[in-house]
Amino acid sequence: MSEQTAVKKDSKKKGFFKQLKAEFKKIVWTDKKTLGKQTVAVIVIAAIMCVMITLVDTGALAVVQALIK
Repeated sequence: MSEQTAVKKDSKKKGFFKQLKAEFKKIVWTDKKTLGKQTVAVIVIAAIMCVMITLVDTGALAVVQALIK
């Protein structure tokens, strides 16, 4: 009984990795030019958001400090 169970587990693992390999072949990877553009876009948007959050935080801090005084 235990040999059959081990064989079934082994074949399940092999089947899983076969399916995984087949799925990876279906993936459409972007080219370097597109990847570079998207990376720059993400960095620029992150920097803009950082500045916006800093400005809002500084403004909120100034308002709170004015209210406290």
